[in-house]
Amino acid sequence: MKAMRMVQTDANAAFELTKDAPKPNPGPGQILIQVKAAGITPTELLWYPTHHQKDGSPRVAPIPGHEFSGIVEALGEGVDAFRVGEEVYGLNDWFEEGATAGYCLTLPAFIATKPRRLSHEEAAAVPIGALTAWQGLHDRAQLQSGERVLIHGGSGAVGVFAIQLARTIGAEVITTASKRNEAFLKELGATQVIDYKDEDFTKAIDGLVDVIFDGVGGETLDRSWSLLKPGGRLVTIAAASEETAEQRVKDAFFIVEPSHYQLSRIASQLDEGTLKAIVDVVVPFEEAPDAYAGKAKARAGRGKVVVAID
Repeated sequence: MKAMRMVQTDANAAFELTKDAPKPNPGPGQILIQVKAAGITPTELLWYPTHHQKDGSPRVAPIPGHEFSGIVEALGEGVDAFRVGEEVYGLNDWFEEGATAGYCLTLPAFIATKPRRLSHEEAAAVPIGALTAWQGLHDRAQLQSGERVLIHGGSGAVGVFAIQLARTIGAEVITTASKRNEAFLKELGATQVIDYKDEDFTKAIDGLVDVIFDGVGGETLDRSWSLLKPGGRLVTIAAASEETAEQRVKDAFFIVEPSHYQLSRIASQLDEGTLKAIVDVVVPFEEAPDAYAGKAKARAGRGKVVVAID
């Protein structure tokens, strides 16, 4: 099968396209997916599972890309939650070979039926971003209707879903982003867009907020704590600077987890039109290395870059 492998795994990542990667076989409890499109998460190249097996040994030439949309090709022993030929979307195990390939393996708990209204390319832009936003706002922050939320990085792959989900909850949404994305983010549900390049967000916000959802980290995260109301909640998916109190960030930080139930709920909202998949650009498989290197052509700088596999 065709696949993109990461053949240099240091800071200067290098990739290789191949047409003769072995097609995986589903073991007990696994599902084989024919991948139609895969989402790109550049930070994945730095994650521990990208470079290591579960036992800690190094991985050789891993296939990146762990969110996808595709078709169920085969079912392993004991799998009865899906059927061969069904269109699905979701994630696969970070330690497994990824989805920038013709086929990948996954588990029933990691996927859901693809939203009917979405193409495979649109569906592949959803799983990591939408699940991260869902778990951050619903599960961790427990955002409520009528509360104020500040979302850092509103135009990113996670931020675009965080804004939409916060809007559906009934919260007042403030976000930081570039000026050129202001109108776009207000269409998604933001009531105030702060230009992070030219404005000090700590002064641009009138009053305090109930929840901060941080996708930027560093100094932005450090400066955000002062904006929280007493009893307010901050959640982050990014690293803090060394100046931030260790326990404070430890309590706020989380990593997205796969969830069939949440993917199904998200799919329903996408089909109902209360959520929209935001695709930055779709690139052909042959341009996947450039996309991972941040060189995808015609990028708008909002949402997710997607690779069309087939």
